[in-house]
Amino acid sequence: MADFLFVPEWDGALPLYEQIYRYVTEEIRSGRLGEGDRLPSKRALCAHLGVSQSTVEGAYGLLAAEGYIRAIPRSGYRVCAVTLPERPAGVLAPALGAEPPAPALDDCFSTAAVDTSVFPYATWARLMRQAVQEPELLQRGHPQGDLPLREALCAFLHQYRGVNCRPEQVVVGAGMEYLLDVLLQLLPDGAPVALEDPGYRATYRSMENLRRPFLPIPVDGQGLRADLLEEYGAGAVYVTPSHQFPLGVTMPAPRRAELLRWAYGGEGRYIVEDDYDSEFRYTSRPIPAMQGQDVGGRVVYTGTFSRSIAPSIRAAYLILPEGLLGAYREKFAHGASTVSRFEQWVLARFLSSGQYARHLRRVDSLYRTRCAALTDALKRAFPEGRVSGNDGGLHLLLTLPGREDADLVLDAAGAGYRVHALSEYCHRDSPMPGTLVLGFAGLDVEKAERAVEVLRKRL
Repeated sequence: MADFLFVPEWDGALPLYEQIYRYVTEEIRSGRLGEGDRLPSKRALCAHLGVSQSTVEGAYGLLAAEGYIRAIPRSGYRVCAVTLPERPAGVLAPALGAEPPAPALDDCFSTAAVDTSVFPYATWARLMRQAVQEPELLQRGHPQGDLPLREALCAFLHQYRGVNCRPEQVVVGAGMEYLLDVLLQLLPDGAPVALEDPGYRATYRSMENLRRPFLPIPVDGQGLRADLLEEYGAGAVYVTPSHQFPLGVTMPAPRRAELLRWAYGGEGRYIVEDDYDSEFRYTSRPIPAMQGQDVGGRVVYTGTFSRSIAPSIRAAYLILPEGLLGAYREKFAHGASTVSRFEQWVLARFLSSGQYARHLRRVDSLYRTRCAALTDALKRAFPEGRVSGNDGGLHLLLTLPGREDADLVLDAAGAGYRVHALSEYCHRDSPMPGTLVLGFAGLDVEKAERAVEVLRKRL
């Protein structure tokens, strides 16, 4: 007992039994307790440490369950043989000190931010209270998402975006990154996917993670260059036609028709239409989704609630054409939806009751005001610059002729703000050097004025 030097931390955050467990495992791992060594009896250890017998029993039970000790009749508890692997050659030991934290920068220009003050707290809380009264929601749900949510999505998307679909075509999942991984497994094997350049970095990462061949296709003032798809040998194409990210251009009807003709011109060709922030248009009415013009079943429509409600609402959806439904059911019908059924229930009621449409009108007005405020502030502060991409969505571009992207980002960081340059989204050379991509959804009018003034002095 004299060798058992452990002293409990009576006011510590860990329970006493876990403190004893951790002490003994460390003694064994370090070699101070070896195979066959005897531990104190439960009664003796209780008296030594001044703890209850249930505390010691909990610690010894955990040690025995994990194979560190074993109980031998009339002999007590003995240490088992525990051989820990040696560190492989060439693997360095962990650093003793943590790296100093990077300077905190203001993320008010983030393109992923939303204004949480307009979240419908009261409505959401009421619907969630109702949802928890539904015991059926504790059971496993449909792998594509619960039917009421899929029906509500079909009705809403048809009314507001011109999407034509049936509930059987809808797949609900936890975020666009997850659903994109699912979708890439449904497309014909080996077919290179054309991606917008510049475009979403997350999309490029998904391609690399799944080792899917991809083709960066330039974007001009009308969106992705559809005339290059045949030449590059693309088998599918991923586009953001309503508000291209990050350039902010809207794909006009002739270019959309050109994309559809390309898709119809070859077997197994598909267009992935990401309608990520189409709800927000400030100078014109939203252009209907390309999916509604598709008569050949070649458009996969995708959307999310992360921009319109909140990023933490990890609910996104795919509208699959008939030609991909069989592949989806063959590969994924055995699983369950990755979105909580309680959250699905709330979203279904939020959509079908008209609350979501009212919420969109409210946030559209707010973001329209913020877009105008940031645009005006930038034009006053940088008269030599050019603001573009501000017809809709939640971000815009500021181009300062003669400046380098890297210098702009560093100068903004020196002023205390984290910003991103257009070149960070480019696979090849940036089409607009000296351009910053600035989000405004999380930037109120007063802060926009202050932040732009600080940037003006630094840039």
